[in-house]
Amino acid sequence: MTITTNPTGPAANDRRSRGGDRREQILDVALQLFAQHGMAQVSTRQIAQAVGISQPSLYAHFASAHEISAELCLRAFAGLAEASRRVLAEPASPREHFYRLGRAYIDFGLTHPDMYRLAFMQETDPAVAELVQQGKDPVLAAGQGAFDMLREVLARVLGRSTEEIEIQAQSIWASVHGLTSLLIARPMFPWADREALIAHHLEAVCALYQPDADPR
Repeated sequence: MTITTNPTGPAANDRRSRGGDRREQILDVALQLFAQHGMAQVSTRQIAQAVGISQPSLYAHFASAHEISAELCLRAFAGLAEASRRVLAEPASPREHFYRLGRAYIDFGLTHPDMYRLAFMQETDPAVAELVQQGKDPVLAAGQGAFDMLREVLARVLGRSTEEIEIQAQSIWASVHGLTSLLIARPMFPWADREALIAHHLEAVCALYQPDADPR
């Protein structure tokens, strides 16, 4: 006689719940290791050992360290995009949206420093080079989607949409990223008052990109 189990019963639900918890545990531990040592220096064996499971058990959830890092980067970009969408959902002038997007970006990095390090402060995994060349890297696509919001708001601030917008948007991103990454990487530097520093930096960035007539 063949005995079958009910895949939709309580036991199966419990296994799925435990599996989901284990997956999240793997992601949490891997994020810490990636942030501390760099993604290229962390293996699936090290992640499994830190979690307290075997390497084959880890492979039941993720096929490689790259797949783990990709999932973490996707979550980082999704969180940043959601923060940006909340900013744009609030009534404001284009310039105010511009400023608030910068603030949301900095706040995201300072609130989630490990995720920010992984997504923006580490070299790209060589394993993704071919995917990038083929336009099939979902992480790059997610990052560009978050960046597109800045480009679109900048175009509205300046009242035009030209090739120059791309250069300006990338320059702004580099500037805001610079402050964010320094605050994360050098917390012991004798910084000025953080709130005042962030406000001054964003005001300076906004002042560089003013339309002929301020929409406010």
